[in-house]
Amino acid sequence: MQCSLCSGKAVYEARYNGTYLCRSHFNDSVERRFKHELRKQVDLRAKHLEISVAISGGKDSSVTLFLLNKFLGKRENIDLKAFTIDEGIAGYRDAGLESARQLCKKLGVEHRTLSFSEAFGRTMDEIVRKDPETIPCSHCGPMRRKLMNIESLKFASDYVALGINLDDYAQSILMNVVKGDFERMLRMAPHSTRKEGLVRRIVPLRRIPEKEVMLYAVLNGVQFDGGWCPYYERAQRNSFRSMVTDIEDHNPGAKFAIANFLDGLRSHNATNGGKIVMGKCTRCGAPTTGDLCSVCAGMEALDVL
Repeated sequence: MQCSLCSGKAVYEARYNGTYLCRSHFNDSVERRFKHELRKQVDLRAKHLEISVAISGGKDSSVTLFLLNKFLGKRENIDLKAFTIDEGIAGYRDAGLESARQLCKKLGVEHRTLSFSEAFGRTMDEIVRKDPETIPCSHCGPMRRKLMNIESLKFASDYVALGINLDDYAQSILMNVVKGDFERMLRMAPHSTRKEGLVRRIVPLRRIPEKEVMLYAVLNGVQFDGGWCPYYERAQRNSFRSMVTDIEDHNPGAKFAIANFLDGLRSHNATNGGKIVMGKCTRCGAPTTGDLCSVCAGMEALDVL
């Protein structure tokens, strides 16, 4: 098939806009959307910026670091650093850690590793053994987010970049809709303002579908680990992943529409004076909307098991 924009051979069909793209135009399409989101989410005119990148070694976070380094790595006013969280999942995290280290070394980006065992005194495998009935992600997600924030604060970062693609983003929006969690949905990244104790999260891949991230990585030689977490099958997100995929198959462009829905909702809420009040966890002092942050609440529950 021929590229819709030139005479070159197409490598990708974008069903959501009816175009076929050659390698060059595909790369341009991905990079244009990435840069657009970057300009929207980050004040690139600041005198100095520290940006941390949470890199798991998977395709999404690896492409995020690769593109941030490509467009910002040579700017004198911006420092990029990366870190990887070791959850303590046997047979899974080691490959991702090595992939993350190798990519950071290749790009010349400082990299650090931190772990659940050091921060919380428990590995993820130990938590699952102690609390086998609870969905592992309900512990892992909050713990990862808490460590991301702690490490970004140590780096004195202005922003922390997450590898969240369009599929992930649409799934998260629908999950919050189904749960009726309006405030949690509004708290989703990207964050336009900084709240006390929280580093602003940015998601520059949020307009790029998962399969485009994968293809970009392959076409541009971005090293990544393709392994799956052994607890993946128990994730609540799986049903929403299937739901979003099915909706997109029948209505190309639906993922973008879901993301646009949240942007429109945020704009309306801001215009009408909506404000989310954050307090501090009574146990660790982390920002939270309740008495205990989700991690401390989870640890407290584990202590009584």
